[in-house]
Amino acid sequence: MSRRRVVLTGLGAVSPCGPTAPATWEAMVEGRSGVAPISRFDASDWPVRIAAEVDGFDGPALLGRRDCKRMDRFTQFAMVAADEAVADAGIEVPLVDPTRLGVYVGSGIGGLEELVQNAEGRLERGWRAHSPFFIPKVLTNLATGLMAIRYGAQGPSLCVTTACATANHMLGEAMRAIAWGDAEVIIAGGSEAPIVPVGVGGFMVMKALSKRNDDPTTASRPFDAERDGFVIGEGAGIVVLEELEHARARGARIYCELAGYALNNDAFHMTAPGNRGASRCMDRALRDARVAPEQVDYINAHGTSTPANDVNETTCIREVFGGAADDLVVSSTKSVTGHLLGAAGGVEALASAMALHTGVVPPTATLQNPDPACDLDYVPGTARELSPDVALSNSFGFGGTNATLVFRRFQEA
Repeated sequence: MSRRRVVLTGLGAVSPCGPTAPATWEAMVEGRSGVAPISRFDASDWPVRIAAEVDGFDGPALLGRRDCKRMDRFTQFAMVAADEAVADAGIEVPLVDPTRLGVYVGSGIGGLEELVQNAEGRLERGWRAHSPFFIPKVLTNLATGLMAIRYGAQGPSLCVTTACATANHMLGEAMRAIAWGDAEVIIAGGSEAPIVPVGVGGFMVMKALSKRNDDPTTASRPFDAERDGFVIGEGAGIVVLEELEHARARGARIYCELAGYALNNDAFHMTAPGNRGASRCMDRALRDARVAPEQVDYINAHGTSTPANDVNETTCIREVFGGAADDLVVSSTKSVTGHLLGAAGGVEALASAMALHTGVVPPTATLQNPDPACDLDYVPGTARELSPDVALSNSFGFGGTNATLVFRRFQEA
């Protein structure tokens, strides 16, 4: 069987920039930051006092109080974003054969808040402190499982945990499953809820986080000479991927095509980026999509606002694209969303898809003083009308794990 084409037909998001996919995209384009002082716990005497929180999220109101008792915050984010994506795509069972409908949703950390609450409770009250929902709420794959139950999805089901590359891996593996005939439709993406003291504190003592507490909306500064670390964020990004002929048959609206994917490992260092892993990953993704470097118009960069990543990613882009790198447009939407860890790739898939669908590239909104070592066109400050045909989205994670997706403006073959 020849490889089948895979398209995006639904988008959903719960992010620091907005409670829906349209609100998130609008904030990205307008450069409105979701970073603010931490409100989920008292960080008033911490060296890091800022984060990209999902403001005003009310899971019980959106999903029902009874159901939310069985879900950690990361699962609630995932379910709400998935509901939006499924509705946006117009997916219904039995419109879709349930045995050909899959769910691929991952998380970098999973139910961290539930884990901490039960650990603290046990220290105070012993084994009686444990909730009967403790294990289901902590497990990273329970978002996938509950989603499958919710939509009657009896097809392929998968959850991976690959740090900040999680969501890109989920979309890429879902694309492969559809392309080679294992499913017709897969709900895919990532979700994360790490803004609890141990989550923020853990990254903080690694010196990974920005300390720009007095200016939170510009604290995430990808590719800026004054960047001092990333801003930790929370949320979910979920998309509906569908085999092209299946989408056509039901008259679905198509945002774009997911044409290529690659994954690899730096095999270099636990947390620092390697020299060549990202280069090889981008190159292999382009080969998978059968796209030449000079055909790429836009890259949604991993762009974390850390000193090491931003220089390394710039170097790797130049290595892959050669002279064509000067014609590329590159931006990091983490400048407004912060870094959503395992959910980042899902929200950035939305940005890539909408850039192709609308012809507008979101900016690196907070870039004010470019680092001389980061010498590409990073769309500083203001969105740009470009009408790109091909977009890449990069996600790189601790442990050296890399994932690159290639999106293409949808065209009839």
